[in-house]
Amino acid sequence: MSLLTTNKNDGKGLHPRNLHNRRYDYEVLIKTRPSLKNHVESGPEGQSTINFSDPQAVKALNAAILEQHYGVTGWDIPGGALCPPIPGRVDYIHYIADLLDSIEPDKSIRMLDIGTGANGIYPLLASSVYDWECVATDISEASLDNVAKVLKSNAALQSRISLRLQHDKHKMFEGVVLPQEQFDVSVCNPPFHASAEEALRGSQRKVANLNKDKAEPNSKPLLNFGGMENELWCNGGEALFLKKMIKESKQFASQVRWFTSLVSKAENVKPLSKLANKAGATDVKVIEMTQGKKQTRILAWTFQAIG
Repeated sequence: MSLLTTNKNDGKGLHPRNLHNRRYDYEVLIKTRPSLKNHVESGPEGQSTINFSDPQAVKALNAAILEQHYGVTGWDIPGGALCPPIPGRVDYIHYIADLLDSIEPDKSIRMLDIGTGANGIYPLLASSVYDWECVATDISEASLDNVAKVLKSNAALQSRISLRLQHDKHKMFEGVVLPQEQFDVSVCNPPFHASAEEALRGSQRKVANLNKDKAEPNSKPLLNFGGMENELWCNGGEALFLKKMIKESKQFASQVRWFTSLVSKAENVKPLSKLANKAGATDVKVIEMTQGKKQTRILAWTFQAIG
């Protein structure tokens, strides 16, 4: 197993090619998405900000960022769907580009997104930034319908992103990877909670940390950033989900060059890396990422000869 660390800089610790290493320019974003103005407020030091514990505010910010910086118009998600922070998601894509040694937009890359959700964020970013061809999968037909709706407003992306329904919730690759089909990489943001109750407790902690000075006594906790059942939790949580992914990935060793996934919990990295090696991986990498105060990592493994 090899460990790849981030290249530190003066900003938020994001990838050097990440456009979001500095504070958001809310004036510019509001011009792009006027409705964002309703959510902008003054921070402790007088700077413009939003309430990051408010899913509606985060959704408005995401829509503005996607349109202003990535040319994605008409992005929206239904109530309760996972609303991921764009800087961290595009960081994943930049590090995957490094892994593939493919930072040139004209290099042909095919990416498979396992569990794209209603937001479809990884294929939208990968296609926008690097012109990659992407296949986005999910077990929820409603989630894929929402991504399809977004793609209708983005003709250039529609030609590079295809959607596939996974009919078996116990499978990740089988049923969506076609015979003889080839992918350079698969990406995944796994549901990391083991139950709805655990997901709620995690969201309560996030809200408390993000909104310490504003929290009202006895206020009802919200699921921070939203998230439906299959997006936030599954039986066994992140660890069991990725164990299943690693075991199944062996069956598609010749069709996917690199398998990757976010790993939210640091304690899961070592046992999952060992499992990948035991499954016969020829190389296993852990890519560490810093996003402000948050530490996360990507686990990557391959069964092919690299070099």
